[in-house]
Amino acid sequence: MELSEKQAIMRIVYYGGSVEFFTAVFVAFLALTAVGIWRREIMWGAVRVLEGFANSVGRFFAWAGLLMVLQQIVIVFLQRIFRVSEISFGPLGYSFTKDLSWWSEELKLYNAMIVAMCATYTFVQGGHVRVDLIYSAVSHRTKRIIDMVGSLIFMMPVAVLTWMYAWYFLWRHLITPKPSASDTLDKLMLKARAVRWNVETIGFSPNGFNGYFLFKVLLLAYCGLIFLQAIAFFYRSFLELIEGEESAGKYLDRDTLGEGEEAYEGTH
Repeated sequence: MELSEKQAIMRIVYYGGSVEFFTAVFVAFLALTAVGIWRREIMWGAVRVLEGFANSVGRFFAWAGLLMVLQQIVIVFLQRIFRVSEISFGPLGYSFTKDLSWWSEELKLYNAMIVAMCATYTFVQGGHVRVDLIYSAVSHRTKRIIDMVGSLIFMMPVAVLTWMYAWYFLWRHLITPKPSASDTLDKLMLKARAVRWNVETIGFSPNGFNGYFLFKVLLLAYCGLIFLQAIAFFYRSFLELIEGEESAGKYLDRDTLGEGEEAYEGTH
């Protein structure tokens, strides 16, 4: 790589976990909140966009569950019945051949996709398990206040802290010399002269799955989705607090099993 490219990589490493980056995000959040308080339709628009994004991402990656099941069935048949030791996959004339153990361990990636990319989708759909001690017994107004406080005090800080850990955890397994969260921009620029790609390709077994850096990418995506959903949930709770109980569930896009299946929809 050219020195300019190496320095660009180090700038990405620095600013992706920097105070400047989170300050810019926080200022943007405050600005959007202020505009949304002035014009509620703008805040409702932000809610619809963010919840729609969470739903779209979740509905897409939910298909990884089906792919995981089908791949497991193929592996069992090839291993137990046909005694095959490897699988070749050759779309468009490109042959991709891996040991059967590689494909077996790769199933964990599908599971990680579902957990990381469908978490906010499940949140929008109301599918997460909740331990309810007082929430159901309080008034609509108190519920919305609890939701707002939860978004600001729990969801956002946890997403930011996890992002900070995951950001450097990812880059330490992509490049060398390894960056640190304590490195200043000047120090990273000095390291840039020696930087090179060193993507983690170590598996748990000799012929096993070796793309574990993808799990670290998914962890970052998870943090970003959670942070965006926290904003959407805060805005929705605020608007439902201001507009009253009749606005509860306004513009909420939830999946349905179809007419006549309403009794089963609350059992997920």
